[in-house]
Amino acid sequence: MPCPPSHRAARPHRLRMTVSLLVLGALALSGCSTPMDPRRDRAFAEQASVTDRPTVRPTRSFSSFSDSLMCMDHMLRAAQVPTTLITSKQIPDYSGRVAVGSKDMVITALSQMSRLSNAFRYVDYEVDIARQDTVQNLTTILLNNNQIQLQRPALYISGAISFVDQNVTSNRFDSGISGPRVDLGYSQSRNATIIGLEMHLGDFRTRTLIPGLDSANEVIVSTGGQGLDLAGRIGTYGVQFNVGRDYTQGSGSAVRTLVDLATIELVGKWARIPYWQCLTLEQNHPDFQRQLRDWFNEGSPAVRLQLVTRSLISQGYLPAGAMAGVGAGAEPAATHSAALRTALSRFQADHGMVVTGVVDFPTYERALRNFVGLSPDGTLARIGWDSTHAAPTASVPPAEAVLPPVSTSSLMYGAAPVERSIDLQIENVLLDRTAFEVGEQIFLSATVSRASYLQCFLADATGTVLRLLPNQTNTTGWVSANQALRIPDWMSPNPGFVMDAASPGREGVACFATDEDSVSRLPEDLRGPPLKPIEKYRTLEKINEAFAASLGANGYTGNAIYWNVVPRRASAAAQPAPGKSGPPAARP
Repeated sequence: MPCPPSHRAARPHRLRMTVSLLVLGALALSGCSTPMDPRRDRAFAEQASVTDRPTVRPTRSFSSFSDSLMCMDHMLRAAQVPTTLITSKQIPDYSGRVAVGSKDMVITALSQMSRLSNAFRYVDYEVDIARQDTVQNLTTILLNNNQIQLQRPALYISGAISFVDQNVTSNRFDSGISGPRVDLGYSQSRNATIIGLEMHLGDFRTRTLIPGLDSANEVIVSTGGQGLDLAGRIGTYGVQFNVGRDYTQGSGSAVRTLVDLATIELVGKWARIPYWQCLTLEQNHPDFQRQLRDWFNEGSPAVRLQLVTRSLISQGYLPAGAMAGVGAGAEPAATHSAALRTALSRFQADHGMVVTGVVDFPTYERALRNFVGLSPDGTLARIGWDSTHAAPTASVPPAEAVLPPVSTSSLMYGAAPVERSIDLQIENVLLDRTAFEVGEQIFLSATVSRASYLQCFLADATGTVLRLLPNQTNTTGWVSANQALRIPDWMSPNPGFVMDAASPGREGVACFATDEDSVSRLPEDLRGPPLKPIEKYRTLEKINEAFAASLGANGYTGNAIYWNVVPRRASAAAQPAPGKSGPPAARP
């Protein structure tokens, strides 16, 4: 039925009113009216500083060969490879498709292989004017004025990203259907790109590449996507939907994997060590982190907490009774006690992660990686987990008692190695030394398995005992996990002290590690100035007894190493520092 005349007459009037309102709004927005008052947007603007921050915590950059680099560090330490100066050229990408800092990745890989072994020191010198900065400019000025000495490296690394073959394989599928009221379309695509890296090791003195010391590897990165389009009509209106999902494997992570692998191969071949043993770890499996991520997503927060807590107990970060308060139905918010957060923070710091104090995926992955192995069919499987996947079943070794003094070259003090261990080694160029001549310099290194507060004492054949660390040049006493501490620091121009073999007889150094700074709990005689004789103590065993009486047998970890001092021969020469030529470091 047609509308009444009054209704038909109202339509032009309403249309004119709407147009008038739009014109007035346009004039107001065009600046003809009063400008906007920013004070009215204060509440909105205040959120900007919070909105600008990332929503995901940063994580440590790991590659498939990060554990292999740590394995190489231990292998170089076991082979007693002396400290070697090394540098590298730029690692360019001639394809122009992979803009990454390959040279810095090389430096990081060498550093990770030298934390424990001190195998390499990188000589940082840049000749490219475009890359020179304040440090390089100051270095050039001091070199020209003979105020700085630039040590010549023995080795250098060269190489390049040799090729990037994009879309070597490509697969695309599109289909659709159309009707009077519905249109439907589906698409799928997959692509694979190959990145190649070639690196070589050269002799810096002759600027020649050493034959056989090369590495040429490739890695495949892929992209993929799926899309669905749906369009329809409802009456005179049209409706359209478009959904899709895509993934892209980044070139940066791929190049880091190639750089880590190439560095392991070059160093392993140069040092003549079985580096291939470090390339067969389960952690190198390309699906290792993806599989652990699936297990992480499958478990509830309470199960994740149980898993990580049991792992922390097995590694000595928590006492055995810590599982009593972590039940199957426990809520993580309630069980993240101060002790657990401290243990998580120490574990994360010792393993090079970003410290959060919570059970996130990186912590889960690092804590449980030793409980994953390859099954007979080549897939990853849980090793040592119970039927409910609630926790690893690794047992905690019992604590050992304090060992009595014995006449050996080394001696363990304090708590069980499961909680913390100290590795003391003689680092002189002539390896496996057990005897030194009077006046000969001695170089040691100390490595703790967990970040700790470290104190070291020296006892000579005359019964003089003094504290070496902390001292005036190393005042904090805190040391990182799995990073060798040089005693004295032969790579520093001001090591703080020089350790010479004194009188003929038996000498030794003992180091004691604690979770906190425990100096205030020790006897007053042990709190005196460093590098001064301690009057009331004549042996390292007495120092150990003082630590045990003050802190308890489980309150610290210690280790001692001894050597013999023999009379000096007339033709004997001074012993140079490890990895260095020429005279030893001068005394302060």
